Amino acid sequence: MDYNFRNIEQKWQQHWAKTDAYKVSNDRTKPKYYVLDMFPYPSGAGLHVGHPLGYIASDIFARYKRLKGYNVLHPMGYDAFGLPAEQYAIEHGIHPADSTRQNIATFEKQLNNIGFCFDWSRRVNTSEPGYYKWTQWIFLQLFGSFYDRSQQKARSIDALQAIFEKEGNQVHPCPGDAALVFSAKDWQSYDHKRRQEILMNYRLAYCGYGEVNWCEALGTVLANDEVVNGVSERGGHPVEKKTLRQWYLRITEYADRLLEGLETVEFSEAMKEMQTNWIGKSTGAEITFKIDSEQGTVPAFTAYTTRPDTIMGVDFCVLAPELSWVLDISSTEQRPEVEKYIAYVKSRSERERMAEKRITGCFTGAYAINPFDENKKIPIYLSEYVLAGYGTGAIMAVPSGDERDYKFAKYFEIPITNILGDLFDGENANPTKDAILVNSGMLDGLPMREAMEVVIDKLQAKGIGKRKTNYRMRDAAFSRQRYWGEPFPITWQDSVAVPLDEKELPLLLPKVDKYGPGPGGAGPLAAIDSWTDRHLETNTMPGYAGSSWYFLRYMDPHNTEAFCDPAASTYWNQVDLYIGGTEHAVGHLLYSRLWTKILFDLGFINFQEPFKKLLNQGMIQGSSRFVYRRHGTHEFISHGLIMGQQVDKIHVDVNIVDGVELDTAAFKQWKNGEFKDASFILEDGKYICGVEVEKMSKSKFNTVNPDVLVEKFGADTFRMYEMFLGPVEQSKPWDTKGIEGVHRFLKKLWRLFFEDEKGAIWTDEVPTKAELKVLHKTIQKVQTDTERYSFNTVVSAFMVCVNELTDLKCHKKQILMPVLIMLTPYAPHIAAELWQVLGGEGEILDAAFPEFNPQLIQESSKNYPVSINGKMRTSMEFPLDADKDSIQAAVLENEVVKKWVDNNPIKKFIFVPNKMINVVI
Repeated sequence: MDYNFRNIEQKWQQHWAKTDAYKVSNDRTKPKYYVLDMFPYPSGAGLHVGHPLGYIASDIFARYKRLKGYNVLHPMGYDAFGLPAEQYAIEHGIHPADSTRQNIATFEKQLNNIGFCFDWSRRVNTSEPGYYKWTQWIFLQLFGSFYDRSQQKARSIDALQAIFEKEGNQVHPCPGDAALVFSAKDWQSYDHKRRQEILMNYRLAYCGYGEVNWCEALGTVLANDEVVNGVSERGGHPVEKKTLRQWYLRITEYADRLLEGLETVEFSEAMKEMQTNWIGKSTGAEITFKIDSEQGTVPAFTAYTTRPDTIMGVDFCVLAPELSWVLDISSTEQRPEVEKYIAYVKSRSERERMAEKRITGCFTGAYAINPFDENKKIPIYLSEYVLAGYGTGAIMAVPSGDERDYKFAKYFEIPITNILGDLFDGENANPTKDAILVNSGMLDGLPMREAMEVVIDKLQAKGIGKRKTNYRMRDAAFSRQRYWGEPFPITWQDSVAVPLDEKELPLLLPKVDKYGPGPGGAGPLAAIDSWTDRHLETNTMPGYAGSSWYFLRYMDPHNTEAFCDPAASTYWNQVDLYIGGTEHAVGHLLYSRLWTKILFDLGFINFQEPFKKLLNQGMIQGSSRFVYRRHGTHEFISHGLIMGQQVDKIHVDVNIVDGVELDTAAFKQWKNGEFKDASFILEDGKYICGVEVEKMSKSKFNTVNPDVLVEKFGADTFRMYEMFLGPVEQSKPWDTKGIEGVHRFLKKLWRLFFEDEKGAIWTDEVPTKAELKVLHKTIQKVQTDTERYSFNTVVSAFMVCVNELTDLKCHKKQILMPVLIMLTPYAPHIAAELWQVLGGEGEILDAAFPEFNPQLIQESSKNYPVSINGKMRTSMEFPLDADKDSIQAAVLENEVVKKWVDNNPIKKFIFVPNKMINVVI
């Protein structure tokens, strides 16, 4: 009986779908385990072999935990709103709702083809009204809340209004406008519009004006990570800075709690460091500098510094070019250069500015006055490395204490004040020396921390500075000028944002055949009369809106009365294992953690962190193939013959290359016959392609469709091979050739049950000690390595197990059935088929994982090296409980030992248990 994997896999996939084998109930009698993959976007291009890596890992662990007796939640759904879906629809001339539906169907078919154990009854789709109704509802909770710094939690905005009625905002400084101070009497005197303006500066979801990355061609605002080298990542269109009305989430209020929460979760240290750096907490002082300029319209500015104790070493100040008052202080002579530099910076994304290694900048023609030495005029420059959103958008530069400041000063030939004495060593200037002597004598050689406190106290006493904690992280932009996104449940009445009543949700996207950008950079909804007539908000929510809380909806996906029943969220609680790529390290994870903390504060859930354990899978890289065209001709030269020749290096589809040998006939037909006139210079009758490991990408023609491999080798082979490639956390290149080895392993497994001539060959015989030893070594290895996500070594262990059982000619059910149970998470189809033919009870999916018995792997004997006068001459096997006398008698009767002793008297017989034997003559 052959291993007909196609029929077997189709049979079991249909059976599992028909019997709802993976449907999960909220069965509180069992311990729960929640396994989740990062929310996928269903691309129209479908899956390539790199995409399922994390899904296979999560599937293995979910199945493993089920065998261990857990009630396992392992759902799947779709992050279906956002720019990629909208652009795909525009490019293909269809409505995004239709393209999304088609893409999901393709995506789901491919996933099912690989045999995942998703509970499809809990499927969610962020673009369905039944889902985004609750995204809108959560937005209303954010809009209706503020962060109470005294209680360190979110509270209702109604409670804040009650406080303002009684005591003003003395105890609750305004996060949106630090200068805003009012009494209870003031509050009572304000009209409705003024009160709402004030409350907007407190709300967790608020509206304001901000500079954004505007892409005219795409008609929308782009996030910083969607802009590369001044153009859009999608399409390569120009991007400019533009000030637009935007919605924001006040994530900065949660900065400390987001940092503290990292200590309670199992994220990698690298991931924790990325989030910590993104939040960027620092302590220091804000210092006010007076300005000496021709214009005189801006009398002073405030700079933030983490080293106020270096105040006497300030040789220049740097402003963020996007500050609105920069031109107001520029001299007439420098103004053209300032305007030119501002234009340059506007074309740059924040990511590019922060990563820039070159020194760029421009002198404004204005000067700052050192607050401790009013005779010292400090030149004011602009530079892109200073960002308006961090601190105050202005810094004081100390070249003798900071390497970047030193290089900047040298580049612009700014005189440097040496305040560090012998500690100053130029380019290696270090501001963290324990003792910094300031030549004013103000600090008198105090250690750094004490010196900082002295300076801050003096700044505050003089009224020119204050102690300050800063964060690099800024409030998250939460709106986009797109059609394909969640509508905000907000109307505008007399310039006041008014929330819709919860009963009016969901606020549905208007159905339109075509849409384009609205006027003045507004979103497409601004051009739809039925929308603007109702004064509805014309921006839509960003892609991360639906993905910030989707893990909660999986717990209770069909609830029409709440986003999640409290009993369901209490039972399933945190995601126990979350698997996804590091590209979501900051954005998605931070926003999801924020939403969870807010929902916890407001009493809707009882946990503060969404994900207990995070596993970042590596990337499966593409193995690209290249052909080499002699420049200006149609002649293609094989890789080994191109040396010294002028050639064009061209990516070629890996699917028409066998290893490195090009199918020249297929190449001529490729890309609609673009290379039909090609001729070839061959090596030994073959065209050999060049090879490079690159990111797997459709544009590099190095993607491999998993459907093709599943058809050729089977889903079980594909699943095990993806794991066999290497540790799941590491990136590794794809090599289709290697998949054949895993397929041969499954065929060898099959032959433990069937022989071509005999058919079924399994028996009910009692296992031998050797067979039990093989089984329990495998149980120990599979259990230990699966628990630590070392799936590649588990696949190797299965191979060793099957090889050893084959050598032992073991076809015994008592050995083979436990092996099949262990194999189920990795190769579920073949395991289910063989379990059934062996007469296993019930579904193998619900079998109990075999218990490991350590006694069965203990050695009963020991192979000892036997030496004569310290030189090993042979080896002998003895039972572990053998005594010295019996061992000595056996050794001296050994023919090899007799030869080397050669009738000489035995001076000493040395026996070290479990180590060695030495005969001294």
